[in-house]
Amino acid sequence: MTASAASFDAVLLAAGHSIRMRRDKALLPHEGGLLWQRQFDVLDRAGAKQVFLSAREDQTWAGEAPGFARVVRDASPDCGPLGGIVAGLEQCGSGHLAVLAVDLPQMTPAWLATLLADCAPGRGAVGRNGKWFEPLAAVYPRELLPLAQAALARRELSLQKLLTAAAAQGLLHVREIAAAEVPLFTNWNEPAAK
Repeated sequence: MTASAASFDAVLLAAGHSIRMRRDKALLPHEGGLLWQRQFDVLDRAGAKQVFLSAREDQTWAGEAPGFARVVRDASPDCGPLGGIVAGLEQCGSGHLAVLAVDLPQMTPAWLATLLADCAPGRGAVGRNGKWFEPLAAVYPRELLPLAQAALARRELSLQKLLTAAAAQGLLHVREIAAAEVPLFTNWNEPAAK
């Protein structure tokens, strides 16, 4: 891990509506606990200084979830993961913010460590599988905040578009995802997927 990314904050994105799953994915049982607990542990073991939880107002469990520095709310409702990323960056007291979606149960601290090693002051890191970024297990620099806020204000919610612009501006190092790493990004969207 580089000195620049040695101190980083993190946000666990759990504010999605889980429509296809038909229940809150964060509360799915996994490895003897709940999925949100497993993902918090990934961020904690990766070395996050503080972990925020991006959750909706109606997710009453979020206020009682131990370990989080605070619960953050999307500034605009129904804006997808961009809202949680912006909320996390707004609270971030470090130079970098690790982002992890609650529905990536194969993600490891080792992947985040790999990304953190690619970070530098003012530059984060994201994986790309072919032509698609994997924005929900990435490390963003605080300097991404104005670009992300502007996209949110325009309701341009595509993370692919945002990250393409961020990489072009030198805000992100892009790491190609190896075939052996692809399973890390398998997400739970439907009951059969778990």
